[in-house]
Amino acid sequence: MSAVPENANEGCVGPESQMAGKASSCAGCPNQAKCASGKGAEPDPAAEKVREAFEGVKHTILVLSGKGGVGKSTIASQIAWGLADAKKEVGVLDIDICGPSMPRMMGVENEEVHKSGSGWSPVMAEDNLSVMSVGFMLQNKTDAIIWRGPRKAGLIKQFLTDVDWGTIDYLVVDAPPGTSDEHISIAKLLKKVKIEGAVIVTTPQEVALLDVRKEISFCRKTKIPILGVVENMSSFSCPKCGHATSIFPPISGGAKQMCKEMGVRYLGSVPMDSKLLEACEKGISFLSSYPGAPAAKYLQRLVEGLVRVSSGGLERGKQVMEVEDDDEKEKNHTAAAASTPMDILSALSTRAADLCKLDQKALASKELQSSIKEAAESLERAMELLKSAGATKSSMGED
Repeated sequence: MSAVPENANEGCVGPESQMAGKASSCAGCPNQAKCASGKGAEPDPAAEKVREAFEGVKHTILVLSGKGGVGKSTIASQIAWGLADAKKEVGVLDIDICGPSMPRMMGVENEEVHKSGSGWSPVMAEDNLSVMSVGFMLQNKTDAIIWRGPRKAGLIKQFLTDVDWGTIDYLVVDAPPGTSDEHISIAKLLKKVKIEGAVIVTTPQEVALLDVRKEISFCRKTKIPILGVVENMSSFSCPKCGHATSIFPPISGGAKQMCKEMGVRYLGSVPMDSKLLEACEKGISFLSSYPGAPAAKYLQRLVEGLVRVSSGGLERGKQVMEVEDDDEKEKNHTAAAASTPMDILSALSTRAADLCKLDQKALASKELQSSIKEAAESLERAMELLKSAGATKSSMGED
């Protein structure tokens, strides 16, 4: 099914459908006669120009989300930084017309776009990392972009046809949330370009997953391959004790369960990390600047997995990132994972505070009884370690 025209009626069946121009939803649509004649199914003439402009682009990755505020631009920017850190030639195209974030997240907020005989030259964040965004064209950072659909579509068309990317390994496209004009435009204009696929970003709560399901449906209708779903802000890992807390409880099973239900690949989870926010604010690479941060290993796996997928090293049906047992234990507040006496006691203290809030019925559950037993064993272990530490200290004093 081709992309739905911007001025189509609600419930449009699409110009490639056998019912195009004939369905009940077509009544009164300005495109009805064109669709009924079969001309509606014809590709946008600019699609051929886009194909020519993308001759030097090896892999195109779209970063999408049905819901705003889930960290889509954060994931997009750090995928780009991660690929650049891996010595790939990378371009970033920001088509979030009303809320461009890439100039700041890529550290090029005060730069300007230059035009040459070969087209617009993207701004260079690094020698192998270039960026194009409407944010570079604003006179003031606080200027609001109040445009209707056709004007947005026109700028996206210019971005896709007039930007001189040169020869690059990856183009990461950061799209706005939802399934609006920008998405329809890029689906139509990239018809003749090989799209590697879409990375869809969500958070664990059902409110976000509801809209992400619609984004998955949009990709399927417009024939955009889906690389998979990333669950962002899956938990918060304390930088001091390592204790993990679910800020957005996955009431319906989170992204992992949704992926099973909808038959798409689960790319893994990324915990909330203050260092990740800091990297985006400063416009630097999170992976190279904070390699030991809690979220670093998750993003590293994501980047490596995307490289494997694009190079044909991973079958479409397999996961890019596997959640390790230790990570699951951390999310479930398992105190036994701690390695030092103080870590164990700190985790047990938090567990005890949680138990105090439970009623008698909850305390009687087998699962909780097992958890209490495990906590008691951890306490025993902590006491033994403390005794051992005391004995060692005493021995050192005698020497």
